[in-house]
Amino acid sequence: MGSTIIEKIIAAHAGHEVKPGAVADVGIDARIARDFGGANVVKNIEENGLPIDDSGKVFFTFDCNPGGSDQKYAANQQICRLFARARGVAVYDVDRGIGTHLAIDEGLVGPGGTLVSTDSHANILGAIGAFGQGMGDQDIAYAWSNGTVWFTVPPSVRIVLAGEPGPAATPKDMVLACLAHFHASGLLGSAGEYAGAAADRLSLDGRVTMASMATEMGGIITFFPPSDEVVDYCRKAGTESTPAFADADAEYSDEVEISVEGLRPMIARPGHPDDVVEVAEVAGRKIDSVFIGSCTNGRYEDMVAAARILEGRKVAPGVVLKIVPATDRIWQRCLDDGLIRIFKEAGALLGNAGCAGCAAGQIGQNGPGEVTVSTGNRNYPGKQGKGEVYLASPRTAAASAVGGEIVTAESIPAEPSVFMPDPSAAKTVAAARKSGWGGEGRPTKVKGSVWVVDQDNIDTDMIYHNRHLAVTDIAEMGQYAFGNLAGWEDFPKKVGSGDIVITGGNFGCGSSRQQAVDCFSSLGVSLIIARSFGAIYERNAINAGVPIMAADLSGAGLKDGDELEVDLASGEITHGPSGRVIEGRPFSDVQMEIYQRGGLLAVSEEGGRQ
Repeated sequence: MGSTIIEKIIAAHAGHEVKPGAVADVGIDARIARDFGGANVVKNIEENGLPIDDSGKVFFTFDCNPGGSDQKYAANQQICRLFARARGVAVYDVDRGIGTHLAIDEGLVGPGGTLVSTDSHANILGAIGAFGQGMGDQDIAYAWSNGTVWFTVPPSVRIVLAGEPGPAATPKDMVLACLAHFHASGLLGSAGEYAGAAADRLSLDGRVTMASMATEMGGIITFFPPSDEVVDYCRKAGTESTPAFADADAEYSDEVEISVEGLRPMIARPGHPDDVVEVAEVAGRKIDSVFIGSCTNGRYEDMVAAARILEGRKVAPGVVLKIVPATDRIWQRCLDDGLIRIFKEAGALLGNAGCAGCAAGQIGQNGPGEVTVSTGNRNYPGKQGKGEVYLASPRTAAASAVGGEIVTAESIPAEPSVFMPDPSAAKTVAAARKSGWGGEGRPTKVKGSVWVVDQDNIDTDMIYHNRHLAVTDIAEMGQYAFGNLAGWEDFPKKVGSGDIVITGGNFGCGSSRQQAVDCFSSLGVSLIIARSFGAIYERNAINAGVPIMAADLSGAGLKDGDELEVDLASGEITHGPSGRVIEGRPFSDVQMEIYQRGGLLAVSEEGGRQ
């Protein structure tokens, strides 16, 4: 039986054949730390006395907060600069743009290569047929020091885009259609491979858009087999690599066909990237602002698509349009080709190249009650601010900015929708404000009282909001746990040391932030049991030595305060009040070894590190 794309890439970088479920030590071609995670990577390296394996493969990218407008971001960026000067590490500073895009455009990795980053959308590299993975601070520190990381080979799903999209459909509309099919966890723990004529003919920018949203489907990564155009682009960028293609007899865990026949412009409603409908279904919704940019839609072609809508038009009165190209090179090309003039004449605000509002930096956040159309990849509550965020393509976003309401590019009204005096607006704002968003020898059996958080798809913004990402002291993190999860904002005040958290499926989906794990350590939580975990979150917890276990307790009738005894080695979960035993997933050898050592970077009794 042949191999899939991810199996071939991992095998080439591990030095042996692999199959799904195998754990491989994977060589990493490019190892990146961003500004919010970089300071913690530095801290891990310095506190553990770690060397740098190959400084030519190690990079900092400051893309979350270009300009360092937040003091903690500025401090973390400077910590990284000083470390880089001392260790000979390259820095793509605040004037360069989004790290994953730079990795492609600057030739840091090419088709068939491997990259890890503290960016949960490092899987954008699937656009060029490379393996990219978001990882936590400890993983990145380990990769910087050893040049490898352990990785469990995921199963692969073949995703066939069938049919011919409608003339108004864009790659963003196609990936939203995929989200409507897979939802938040349909690709959980899997690698996808796009196929079909609609996928094959996509240019690099469209592949980037679609690859960037694998995370929102729970996927490890989604690949496009690299086209001749993509391979040529990467070679011109300076990479000499060997593209990987699936064998004709590759074995897939599933093959899914998603019809894009006649596809029309799509949009995701606020709160969930997978709550997808046709734009026509929400057309006419009055909006306050529009954001065009992010790693999903910040390429030059995205800027051109927006400019074609905006040229000769004005942003509707009272609407703020914010535009942020992905990289400085794209920004400069927009300037040279007259796009910046078009944006400014239309009334847009331009920002420095970077992530913008998606990472709480620079511009792009919204306020309580504000309605935003965004080209980003996430619209979880609180992710891009305190208002409502709709996800759409650059064409739909630009058209809505002109129309003053949600519209398609084909239905921009002759006169824009304008705000009318509304006495109830003050009450709405007040309500929005009021609501808030507010070592060795460790035991293998855990006993404690439970907290039942009966909810699926609890993302890392709900667990630990991005406004606290600059916090590096674990002792300070506990106070923010569940601070953005409705009904659980007071969790840090009532949880006790040794307590157990019980929750639903896909726990910890979203970003790669280590703090979403460490905040529970800060509170003394002894174990987290979920039906399933987000892929990056699971790695972060295992690597931090934080006990987590997969088990379905939804039908166990548990209530807050019940006592459980859990055997980490066997997976047996004993319910104290009834004495019945429920089967969970026991710790793997890798998880147990890391747990017993107290974390991936901890020194073992023999004085070494795995």
